[in-house]
Amino acid sequence: MKLSHFNFNLPKELLADYPAENRDESRLMVIHRDTKKIEHRMFKDIIDYFEDGDVLVLNNTKVFPARLYGNKEKTGARIEVFLLRELNSEQRLWDVLVDPARKIRIGNKLYFGDDDSLVAEVIDNTTSRGRTLRFLYDGSYDEFRNKLTELGETPIPKYINREVNEDDAERYQTIYAKEEGAVAAPTAGLHFSKHLLKRLEIKGVNFAEITLHVGLGTFNPVEVEDLSKHKMDSEELVITQEACDIVNAAKGKRKKVCAVGTTSMRAIESSVSSNKTLNPYEGWTNKFIFPPHDFAVANCMITNFHTPKSTLLMMVSAFIGHDLMKKAYEEAIKEQYRFYSYGDAMLIL
Repeated sequence: MKLSHFNFNLPKELLADYPAENRDESRLMVIHRDTKKIEHRMFKDIIDYFEDGDVLVLNNTKVFPARLYGNKEKTGARIEVFLLRELNSEQRLWDVLVDPARKIRIGNKLYFGDDDSLVAEVIDNTTSRGRTLRFLYDGSYDEFRNKLTELGETPIPKYINREVNEDDAERYQTIYAKEEGAVAAPTAGLHFSKHLLKRLEIKGVNFAEITLHVGLGTFNPVEVEDLSKHKMDSEELVITQEACDIVNAAKGKRKKVCAVGTTSMRAIESSVSSNKTLNPYEGWTNKFIFPPHDFAVANCMITNFHTPKSTLLMMVSAFIGHDLMKKAYEEAIKEQYRFYSYGDAMLIL
């Protein structure tokens, strides 16, 4: 398939700038792959589609406040610094994006906070916007990390057309987030409330937690017509033996194994044995799933509505078939479902 197969016109008014008032009261499109039937429900109705022994695979990564604003030495120009990943904790080296990038050169210093208590020096250029920073801070490592958290703000995506607010710190985070390291939320999980998870647990649904630290690459549009030439950014992944045991037991009993979000799906498809069971894993993955793809682990998926030409849309197409995906997206636009991180969800059975 080619990139042009994944383009569609998305009306701007369908982009969700705010989440639903209650997590589990966003809308839910239910798609049955066998019959091609489409239903329109509320997210909390998802409980009707799961039984005792089914499994939800949850990505328990936690978003950290990755967006900082600093001032350049001498000129005082305001610079946005987006923390991507820590390269060396002892030397306090970080891989970052800067904006505007043209002003930031090797040797420049940036000052953060009203009292300039945090300083960073640019020590390398990595890409057109990418830089390596060394942070200078008088204090222990824990105090330094606390300072980053204090000065940083929730990294809601750029396409959300408003300033970040106090609610975002809670709402741009799943309620089961535990392992800090993501710069973007695994957004399908944002729809689960504590109450809904409890009801699923009481019904006998099991949860397998994996950790995939979502990077900014998740938003990168594909720019090559030949999809096989697209390179995904690597993201850190941990799959424990416990998660494998839960998933493989359900597979053995022919139960539902439902990947909550494209990040969970990419994680489990990155570590599959020759007999299609899930293996433990600790490392990095740059798995890119696009049609055709033989899914080995999950037989069900929950996901949001995605942008044209995105890798996320390509994964959905691979899972449900391109024609059914197009039909679902046409219906979503007609029925005015909300798109993107704070938008509505689909359950694919």
